[in-house]
Parts: sequence; structure tokens; C-alpha cells
Amino acid sequence: MASSLRVLHVKEGEGTETARLGPYEIETLIPVSDEGAATAYRVRIEPHQRTSTSYHKLAEELYLVLAGSGISVLDGVEHALRAGDFLRLPPGTTHAFITSDEALVMLDVHTPGSRPDRDVYFVGETPAGFSVPSPVT
Repeated sequence: MASSLRVLHVKEGEGTETARLGPYEIETLIPVSDEGAATAYRVRIEPHQRTSTSYHKLAEELYLVLAGSGISVLDGVEHALRAGDFLRLPPGTTHAFITSDEALVMLDVHTPGSRPDRDVYFVGETPAGFSVPSPVT
């Protein structure tokens, strides 16, 4: 069975698009036109930042810490992060990140795919660049 998906080789810094979304710098590794069952991003959070708390209703999210260190806040519980650590967040898991003296760089994969305008919800204020409003609870 032939697949309509093409093989991608994306070198560091050569993603299809890099956007500043709140405290995140997000490099898109799979363009919308090539999206299959997942989306992938290289995410960088600069030193001394705290991201808003977000969650996905549909997507399972996988993070691999590539460089730096920080703290993930998963369902309200803090976890220290360093290069090589892996996170699996089932749908509905609230998550935020805190950095200290160094940037945190992570590979971020969603399945099914999620984009800044699809399946991203925030607890509280929606950061600049994201277009999905926070749900009314």
C-alpha cells in the first residue's frame, strides 16, 4: 500500500516556520501540507520564563528534552527536567514549564496532530500567537 506521505529530513534551524508564541519559540518540523498522524516541533523556552498552563483535549503529547534544564508542572506537580528526559502527556494533562538560568530545548510531538490554532487550550489567559480561546468552565 503506497503512502501519500513523503520522507522528511529537517536540519536544525531549517524547519518550515519558526514562530514566537508567548514565551515559546516553536520551529515547525512537519509542515501542514505534510501532516499525517502527528505534528512535531522543536520548542525553545528562554531562561527565566514560565509558560501558561495548557492542555489538549484530543492529542497525546510527547516531549524529549534535547538541551538545557527546567521544571515541568504536570497536573500541578513539579518535575525537574534535564537533557535526555522524556515526558508522555495523555490528553487532558495540564502542563507548563519553568526555566531558570538556561534555555530549555525540547522535541514536542502530538498525535493526533495539534497546531497553535487546533486542540490547544489554556487555563487562564491565552498567550500571544495562539488563536484558540480558553474554554469557559
